[in-house]
Amino acid sequence: MEQEFQASPGTQTIDRAAQLLTLVLEAEEPRGLTELAGDAALPKSTASRLLGALERQGLVQQRGRRGSFEPGPVMLRFAHRGQLVELAQPHLEVLSEASGETINLAVPSPLGVEHLAQVESRHFLGTGQWVGRRVPFHCTAVGKVFLAFGTATIADADRLAGEIARVRRDGVATAIDELEVGLSSLAAPVGDGMAALSISGPTLRLDAQHMAELQPTLIHEATALARDMGVHAA
Repeated sequence: MEQEFQASPGTQTIDRAAQLLTLVLEAEEPRGLTELAGDAALPKSTASRLLGALERQGLVQQRGRRGSFEPGPVMLRFAHRGQLVELAQPHLEVLSEASGETINLAVPSPLGVEHLAQVESRHFLGTGQWVGRRVPFHCTAVGKVFLAFGTATIADADRLAGEIARVRRDGVATAIDELEVGLSSLAAPVGDGMAALSISGPTLRLDAQHMAELQPTLIHEATALARDMGVHAA
């Protein structure tokens, strides 16, 4: 009779992954692989494999290539969604007033960039409604922010290495005629890249010079939102 209640290998794997996820979520600060493996009573190789699976799904993330583990973008998105949208609204309004273009709050997800909030352009020719839509990481300003600050990954990220380095250096990303011809955008990270604020509009209005003029305001509002949330700037 006892064998009926023994967990199958698949169930054991799920239980162990859930245990590691719980240890990460309940920790007050990021925790290393060795520490997590010890607390879960797992071989280090097994813990590494399970944490890798959790990381691929966005449930945990590492600080640096071999850094400590902390809650990933999926967990942060659901934990902070309501608070994030509420706190972001004044900053979206400031950017809207400064630019006249479409302003968005976005977060990373395993399937791409997800838009949570938007302030419409005051022009007749705008960029449409983005809330509820997902877009790729590699060809959008918000996506490049998440790639640069480690909250998203793509298979061929090496081809964007130079641009990602510039985003880290400048604290802002741009995309001109990449997602769609005639559409341009710029984005800045909120905190360590858990979210991003963006300005988007037709390329004929949002040209390189205008984007350069808007960058300081965008970075300032993204930094202010991070401060409002009690997180450190990237």
